[in-house]
Amino acid sequence: MDESTMPYSLPPMPPSQSRRIKQKPLFEKKTTIAALKQSFIMLRPDLQWKNPVMFVVEVGAFLTLIYIIQMVRGIQTSPVAVSYFIALDVWLFLTVLFANFATALAEARGKAQADSLKEARHETTAFRLKKDGSLEEISSDALHKGDTVAVHTGQVIPSDGDIIEGVAYVDESMITGESAPVIRESGGDRSGVTGGTIVLSSERILIHITANKGESFLDRMISLIESAIRQRTPNEIALSLVLSAFTLIFLIVVVPLWPMAYNAELYITSFLGMSETLKSLGTDVPTLVALLVCLIPTTIGALLSAIGIAGMDRALQANIIAKSGKAVELGGDIDVVLVDKTGTITIGNREAVKFFPLANYSENDLGNLAALASVADTTPEGKSILKLYEKLSQNLVAIPTGAQFVPFRAETRMSGIDLKDGKCIRKGASDAIIKFVESNGGQIPSELHALIDRAAAIGATPLVVAEGKRIAGIVVLTDILKPHIREKFYRLRKMGLKIVMITGDNAKTAATIAGEAGVDDFIAEVTPEAKLNYIRQQQAEGNLVAMMGDGTNDAPALAQADLALAMNAGTMAAKEAANMVDLDSDPAKLIEVIEIGKQLLMTRGALTTFSIANDVAKYFAIIPALFATTLPWLYAIDIMHLHSPTSAILSAVIFNALIIPLLIPIALRGIRYRALGAEALLRRNLLIWGLGGIIAPFIGIKLIDVIMVSLNLVN
Repeated sequence: MDESTMPYSLPPMPPSQSRRIKQKPLFEKKTTIAALKQSFIMLRPDLQWKNPVMFVVEVGAFLTLIYIIQMVRGIQTSPVAVSYFIALDVWLFLTVLFANFATALAEARGKAQADSLKEARHETTAFRLKKDGSLEEISSDALHKGDTVAVHTGQVIPSDGDIIEGVAYVDESMITGESAPVIRESGGDRSGVTGGTIVLSSERILIHITANKGESFLDRMISLIESAIRQRTPNEIALSLVLSAFTLIFLIVVVPLWPMAYNAELYITSFLGMSETLKSLGTDVPTLVALLVCLIPTTIGALLSAIGIAGMDRALQANIIAKSGKAVELGGDIDVVLVDKTGTITIGNREAVKFFPLANYSENDLGNLAALASVADTTPEGKSILKLYEKLSQNLVAIPTGAQFVPFRAETRMSGIDLKDGKCIRKGASDAIIKFVESNGGQIPSELHALIDRAAAIGATPLVVAEGKRIAGIVVLTDILKPHIREKFYRLRKMGLKIVMITGDNAKTAATIAGEAGVDDFIAEVTPEAKLNYIRQQQAEGNLVAMMGDGTNDAPALAQADLALAMNAGTMAAKEAANMVDLDSDPAKLIEVIEIGKQLLMTRGALTTFSIANDVAKYFAIIPALFATTLPWLYAIDIMHLHSPTSAILSAVIFNALIIPLLIPIALRGIRYRALGAEALLRRNLLIWGLGGIIAPFIGIKLIDVIMVSLNLVN
């Protein structure tokens, strides 16, 4: 909206540098210390059991501790020193602590974002409008839904609401991190304001309060962030069940090994005619625990929660507040993306650039009619028509006395004015105005369609103006494609997504812009009902649909969509219906949401592949160490040639523990996003993370063994 068309004159704001994404260090001192403390608290069994894989590790660590106590008291005996079991137990507990730290660190980063929002929430003074028109000074906590308050320059907006009178520059930096002020005004989809933000410049605005105490946007967002931290997504729950099944299977495999090893000891003792029973590590409970811990998928079990929480954290860093982790994850599964042309594909709002009159109308006549019909049109397009007319005529539009305005509505797609003499002036989408003229018994000039086609052919949007039952001409609106938008859509399409542009333009204009932007399909002359029906149609075909909206008329479609992103500057109805809110109010952010969701799924898939693959090397390290004494032929698979059985087992357990903190940065930051299809992504995971998961443990375990031997830490 241009300042010259505002009801109040606002001074220009100084340019400022905006901060779109708030980058945070991975290991901030405050969050790291909090995570370290929380990792010890999470050792409580009532908390640890929520991660079944790590709960098994913790139980094994306590069983090993009991075994050590029994050895010290002489109840248990073993061919190896008690120091071996102590070292083993320490690393088992460290494995659990490292896993807890990964989850706690991810949670601490999310809570830090919630704390920053809490700083913006504080009690302030409000000036409530009374029925007699006077103002009363009260606390913001005393405001109720439905109240009306007045706010002047420099004052804090006391609570959430919609501007019903006036226009203002508002500083929302405490919420969005964006230092540049934004315009909020009455009558449109950018009327929503948030409590705690500051009015920088305004004569006076009246705000209709839409939230009671404790129900404001900030209150709800803080609650959502804090509660969503511990919520697991459906995919995460499903993978957790699979990991639990793997753990149970390996538990069933390992438990019978003790009697098998015991019988093998008796057999070899008898076969060799030894006087004393031969002892192997296979009958030591701590060693069997170590085997189990190295066999089960501890790596992904340790990092699974952190990956999901970090996905929400990355959304928060992009100033997107998700109402649940499921919303972020859905971004990775989306099949169809509905994108608004204005703001997403094109830069800003369309502007009127030319009046093309028809019949006996002059350009000035057409401009005056279009301006009169746009007085009640609060959209940026309507205001740009007023601006163009005033620029060409050097006069303000004169509104006749006794006139009644017809405001623009998405359902009718036109606005206008009814004069006292009965004359009706309308301006709007071509098909809507043509129907209006024909319903009044008028004729459509043959040259109108040619004029519309000519404007549409260059990607411009023609709005038709009618006076009664006569077509007066068209107003040409133009917009410009955003830089690199075609490349962004190409990346999404490469990943198998269908991109659908939605616009109020006529079909020919929409087709031109759709071709330039590189989308798969478009819906022209769209209405709220058309959006809703299209989403339902796609969902009936088994597709997941994402869309963005900001107006009250978008609310039904947002509520229906699987992934719904509402703009913070939009109406409260839109924000309530959506499952995500963009604090920057950037329509193009929907593309980023999908990329964040894809990155989350890619990270989870990569680390799951790595976790399962790196178990292979542990088999070659531990199995020969456990049973080669009683079953000498197992030396054939001892390809790592580790120093001793105790060294082999300790090296495997140490590697199993250390790999968790080494992968925490990848779990929290995510692997690099690449626009790849499902098959290409699977091949890449198997090649890099699968092969890497096999090779890394061989190198790591052998290196740990060499270091321990060189330091005389093992026998």
